[in-house]
Amino acid sequence: MSQSNLMRLISPRSIAVVGHRGADFAIRETLRMGYSGQIWSVHPTRESIEGLDCYKSIADLPQPPDATFIAVNAESAIDVVAELNEMGGSGAVLYASGFAEVGDDGSKRNQRLIDAAANMPIIGPNCYGFINGLDRVALWPDLHGCEALDKGVAIITQSGNIGLNMTMQSIGLPLAYMFTLGNQASINITDIMQAVLKDERVNAIGLHIESIKDIAAFDAAGRLALKKKIPIVAIKSGRTAVSAKIALSHTSSLTGIDELFDVLFERLGIARVDTVPEFLEALKLFSLMGPIEHNRVASMSCSGGEAGMMADLIDGLDISFPSLENSHKENIKKTLNEYVEVENPLDYHTFVWGDRDRTASCFKEMMSGNFAATMLLLDWPKTDQENQQDWDNTLLAFCDAAKETGKNAIVLASMADCMPKRIIEKCRKYAIVPMIGLDTCLKSLHHAYRWTKAFKRGPLPAITITGQSPNKEKKNHQTLNEYQAKQLLSEYGLSIPQGGLVSSTNDALQIAKKLNYPVAIKISSDISVHKTEMDAVRTNIKDEEELKLAATELLSIGSSLLVEDMIEDAVAELIVGVNTDPSFGNYLVIGSGGVLVELVGDSVPLLLPIERQDVIYALSQLKLYPLIKGYRGKPAGDLEALVDAVMSVVDIINSNRIVELDINPLLVLPRGKGAMAVDALVKLRK
Repeated sequence: MSQSNLMRLISPRSIAVVGHRGADFAIRETLRMGYSGQIWSVHPTRESIEGLDCYKSIADLPQPPDATFIAVNAESAIDVVAELNEMGGSGAVLYASGFAEVGDDGSKRNQRLIDAAANMPIIGPNCYGFINGLDRVALWPDLHGCEALDKGVAIITQSGNIGLNMTMQSIGLPLAYMFTLGNQASINITDIMQAVLKDERVNAIGLHIESIKDIAAFDAAGRLALKKKIPIVAIKSGRTAVSAKIALSHTSSLTGIDELFDVLFERLGIARVDTVPEFLEALKLFSLMGPIEHNRVASMSCSGGEAGMMADLIDGLDISFPSLENSHKENIKKTLNEYVEVENPLDYHTFVWGDRDRTASCFKEMMSGNFAATMLLLDWPKTDQENQQDWDNTLLAFCDAAKETGKNAIVLASMADCMPKRIIEKCRKYAIVPMIGLDTCLKSLHHAYRWTKAFKRGPLPAITITGQSPNKEKKNHQTLNEYQAKQLLSEYGLSIPQGGLVSSTNDALQIAKKLNYPVAIKISSDISVHKTEMDAVRTNIKDEEELKLAATELLSIGSSLLVEDMIEDAVAELIVGVNTDPSFGNYLVIGSGGVLVELVGDSVPLLLPIERQDVIYALSQLKLYPLIKGYRGKPAGDLEALVDAVMSVVDIINSNRIVELDINPLLVLPRGKGAMAVDALVKLRK
């Protein structure tokens, strides 16, 4: 697929529209938006559509079009694509359904479409197409809410209906592009990301994702966006088994392990959100204000209830309402009634209500602090405009203060009903960001600061995909018993308990003599269930009699036993695992370990490449991390040795031998005493 042809497709100088139903909308809306290029209508029997004379076929056009909107049935669409490719067309949008989303016959039809297009980019099929408000193009088969504009946000989604609904937003989001990609037979989300990143008029990107076909390519596009300072906000469906099933049946998409997308997005500074309002509000904040340099913000309202609510809503977010210094408080107090208690969030009461100058003085003094952004909570009443004058004066006072201080300013309504369209337009005129929803605004600020932190980390290495498509046949895998697994770990530098493999009670006693009691004894077979669940482990054995009894019992379950030193005084128990995802390849998991690992559910996945700082950060996110650092007077764990152990596992991953690995537990010993792998499961490629 040619990137230059894709750019011509989405920013065309000439357009052909094929068909009638849906094609009429594409012609009408493109003309309405003020498109200045050439538009040709193609229909075999009609004389004209929307005032344009019709050509009978693609072959009759005066020249190859830059973009073609195809609104005919699936079989006819394939023929049109073939004709278009033959004459040198740049690309097309396919509105028709009946391709990969409808089963085997549709999949075969999809392949014929791909063959007919060859290297010509195709958006769709089974999509609504795209709207380009920057170049006044609407290759779109329905009504929409987009308008012509000079810069703004690009939104990319697989869903036509979700895209349509988003175009109808009236919250002040400058929507420059709307792409709906449907089945992504030729052009996928990453391709469009790469294209819009070349357009200097785009200042933020929104993604609605059901699946990502090429993780490495997406990672490259995300890193480019970060380098170019273009923030990205994403909704990724598939958090639950239900939504994953829906995605599969709807567009023939496969969803990967959802937690891995969280890791990927955090790596790239992509803000992941769960709702459309948060998606649109975050994009609006990024587009109109941009990322914020630090996380200290301020809030002002004439309600103590709202001030308290704002203070509560930041819980769990990476933003703060810093306390005001005494001198700052005093300056604010001078502008207000003596009964007002000055804090951040500020309840300025109603003593200055309606007085633009006094209110502006209060706002200016509050905004003079070191805040990344200041919010004014202001809900307009449902009355005629004449009776809203006091609210308008409050807004104008805020505009005055923002202009004088040069600070980032946000007018925040608690709900959409309380911010009239004229107010949104007025905010835009005065470079004030109009936001809707207390929680969505605070989350948007959180995302804006998190993006800055990601950007400041500096250039990222390309993601590494290894072991992506392992042969799933058991005959091509080798499962090691615990003894063999530990020997492999030892080869890569991990510490393992001293001990030996035995097949009799006498051998067990001989090994124990070389060790100091107490010892541990366990079955070493490559069993498929947890050893503790089948009572296949005995610990803290203090003498020969105990060992004889334990060995006799365990040999009735398994044929080989592992006798080892009993490792005591561990600070913490971790699990370190490796698994393989079809999209991401091998990945590492670090978590709280032990017999309650599934119940606790405290883990962090990591994608390759992995450096020491990545491991340290992952450990810091675990609930047990305080134990490693030394909790309530207890000794701190050997963090350096723990990181060394994990990096040794990374070396094993990089060898590309691993199908599956599970070290549980990896014991963290007191500082200076190391970390010990006391149980392990390893599955290798043959």
